[in-house]
Amino acid sequence: MRRTRILTAVLALAAGLLAGTPPALAASTPKATLAADTYTWKNARIDGGGFVPGIVFNRSEKNLAYARTDIGGAYRWQESTKTWTPLLDSVGWDDWGHTGVVSLASDSVDPNKVYAAVGTYTNSWDPGNGAVLRSSDRGASWQKADLPFKLGGNMPGRGMGERLAIDPNKDNVLYLGAPSGKGLWRSTDSGATWSQVTNFPNVGNYVQDPSDTSGYASDNQGIVWVTFDESTGTSGSATKTLYVGVADKDNSVYRSTDAGASWTRLAGQPTGYLAHKGVLDAKNGYLYLAYSDKGGPYDGGKGRLWRYATATGAWTDISPVAEADTYYGFSGLTVDREHPGTVMTTAYSSWWPDTQIFRSTDSGGTWTKAWDYTSYPNRANRYTMDVSSSPWLTFGANPSPPEQAPKLGWMTESLEIDPFNSDRMMYGTGATLYGTDDLTKWDSGGQFTVKPMVQGLEETAVNDLAAPPSGGAQLFSALGDIGGFRHTDLTKVPSMMYTSPNFTSTTSLDFAETNPNTVVRVGNLDSGPHIAFSTDNGSNWFAGTDPSGVSGGGTVAAASDGSGFVWSPAGTGVQHTTGFGSSWSSSSGIPAGATVESDRVDPKTFYGFKSGKFYVSSDGGATFTASTASGLPSGDSVRFKALPGTKGDVWLAGGASDGAYGLWHSTDGGASFTKLAGVDQADTIGFGKAATGASYQTLYTSAKIGGVRGIFRSTDKGATWTRINDDAHQWGWTGGAITGDPRVYGRVYVSTNGRGVIYGDTSDPSGGGGDDGGGDTDPTPTPTGACTVTYKITNQWSGGFQADVQLSNTGSTAWNGWALDWSFADGQKITQLWNADYTQSGTAVTAKNVGWNGSVAAGSSVGFGFTGSWSGSNTKPASFELGDQSCTVA
Repeated sequence: MRRTRILTAVLALAAGLLAGTPPALAASTPKATLAADTYTWKNARIDGGGFVPGIVFNRSEKNLAYARTDIGGAYRWQESTKTWTPLLDSVGWDDWGHTGVVSLASDSVDPNKVYAAVGTYTNSWDPGNGAVLRSSDRGASWQKADLPFKLGGNMPGRGMGERLAIDPNKDNVLYLGAPSGKGLWRSTDSGATWSQVTNFPNVGNYVQDPSDTSGYASDNQGIVWVTFDESTGTSGSATKTLYVGVADKDNSVYRSTDAGASWTRLAGQPTGYLAHKGVLDAKNGYLYLAYSDKGGPYDGGKGRLWRYATATGAWTDISPVAEADTYYGFSGLTVDREHPGTVMTTAYSSWWPDTQIFRSTDSGGTWTKAWDYTSYPNRANRYTMDVSSSPWLTFGANPSPPEQAPKLGWMTESLEIDPFNSDRMMYGTGATLYGTDDLTKWDSGGQFTVKPMVQGLEETAVNDLAAPPSGGAQLFSALGDIGGFRHTDLTKVPSMMYTSPNFTSTTSLDFAETNPNTVVRVGNLDSGPHIAFSTDNGSNWFAGTDPSGVSGGGTVAAASDGSGFVWSPAGTGVQHTTGFGSSWSSSSGIPAGATVESDRVDPKTFYGFKSGKFYVSSDGGATFTASTASGLPSGDSVRFKALPGTKGDVWLAGGASDGAYGLWHSTDGGASFTKLAGVDQADTIGFGKAATGASYQTLYTSAKIGGVRGIFRSTDKGATWTRINDDAHQWGWTGGAITGDPRVYGRVYVSTNGRGVIYGDTSDPSGGGGDDGGGDTDPTPTPTGACTVTYKITNQWSGGFQADVQLSNTGSTAWNGWALDWSFADGQKITQLWNADYTQSGTAVTAKNVGWNGSVAAGSSVGFGFTGSWSGSNTKPASFELGDQSCTVA
């Protein structure tokens, strides 16, 4: 289901975008105003969409939990809103691999501390080494310790773990299991430096596929988990006994009883399997081990579950079913810390008819199943599924029994019971993170409810984006693994991904510029057509017909009026058609594999690019002619688009650092191109609504300008540029696609490789004054009339907290600017505040609107949030004043 995601970034990166020496800057460098405009960044809500291989609850603080994803970073749970907060958006372009998280650890001694082992691929696809990130503020900020080897957050075996562990008695000591034969590593200074544990006897030997020449499936999966027995240590002293899992079917578990000074293979252990997880119940003295014959997360045909008695060394096979009855491996494994005799595990690789979850309340003596057959193929479930918050999780399927829609899951390698709440359990799948708040109904004979617990966790890889100028759709997205969505409201989860057909990955899409009801998309599918059309703005779809030889989606372009299409699929040459693809004809004069786009004015004009050559067709794609334009990038890491409203106005971005790389502009339909001086590198180009008073549409690009990597905007045809993101909002690799919104000035949609669709809105909605600054952020607030304030502490930890404030205009006239005053009762200090300006003098605080949220109509409200510090007590403010008006406190 998720193999396609490994290639999303690789296709571009393998061409050398991030390798070699950056090109010299051009002599004339355009102005790049950095952070001149404040943007608010959010996700177009999809909720999930990717594999969640790890969930980590802190063992000493209630409601503190983290989730890791294979390519989309790490997240922290927000109990007050039941949402996830992204923690690695600050990962930049050069370190894009650090969005793959192979392991997480939350410190039970100091819950403010959290660690992440990051790196996406151990083979050549990721040019950088891995790192261990450490945070003392729960992931709000990070320090980095670079490692001398790579880590594989998106490699085979990524659901095993956790590979990173903190000594629960002496938290400056950490261990990390490495892949690729690099062994076991240890830090004794809270993750700042690392050294190999040279006396550890086994670096692992299991590889998924030794014949894979890419190095992806042929890598040694290495050391896969570390577990401490906290009962063998005291506070401040290193824990004496710890267990280590190794990817070696004959020697999978090792133990040290002297704090890592020496190691021995655990005697009597089972062989023939890999230990995916090792979870210790120190109270009862049991180490539970979930075994599979494969490394996962896709494969696994046999599995066992064993219990090891730490005091006696006795091994007991506690598998829920006989070995002959398994067609899957076990991986997800958890103990109820409030009732340690309760154990749960998952059949992670049971793809059909569904995953299975097992539960025991007697330390594995007996088991019950989440579902079982009554009379085949009919099932009885101990649970009910409620996916109303993410209805697309049914995948539009209507399967025959014993399959059901939605499924309980697949790739269920992470499973955790809340250590403070026996009723709460979370588990990850290949598409989402599910959970329940009434788990113990399992034991009492009732049905527990499984729901997505994934809001805020966005993990899709974005291949293409399109924002039409009219119609109900605000945005069309082309996504890996789950196809893509039509968003009519960016703040709401769409009811369903594209169906009829449902591509596993959509590779390209387009709409007819002057008839946006006509939409086309192409993608990958194991069997069936690779192209689909819509005539109602993407609400409904019907499949086209593939020409002979098509093996994948490629790229597609719609004529400006929707009268025809040009398609460059994988597996065969460029094709063209009139109507909706009932028959196709080969295009001449253009090589197979070319990227194709349409002119946005002339329905007969199409463009193509391949290996440094630009191609033009003036007869609807029947024939193409190579342009004489020279100096374009020689490789195929190029994206180009034609400007709406002007025939022949084409912008081209791309290249590689060992050759031509940048942004080019043509005003003569590709006959010639001019390279923009000073745009060091550019990888995407898109257009949006023009600024007030501007005569040209706004340009957006993911680029390096003035020596700085970022997301840039120009309102003056590329003469000057403003960086509109900041170092806290970088999202790793953003080279897939970008587009502005033709209806909302300043709004931009940014593709990511694992953080979903990001969109940004400017604090200067008019765009007046060009790109040399934002709007007026210091109006004179003179509101009158009634007001109400809601002050909510959304998260609190030792020494710190986060709060949201909502200010409502309950009067009868609009406000044109506002300033809200209050005083802290306990000396709290604001450390950061967003969506408002603020000043603080002693305990007195004034929060004042910024340029874009000063107008508040009667009956409307405005909100802002902040983080702060506290000690002793954190009492909420008792009163708030708006000018000379006291506000009601809700």
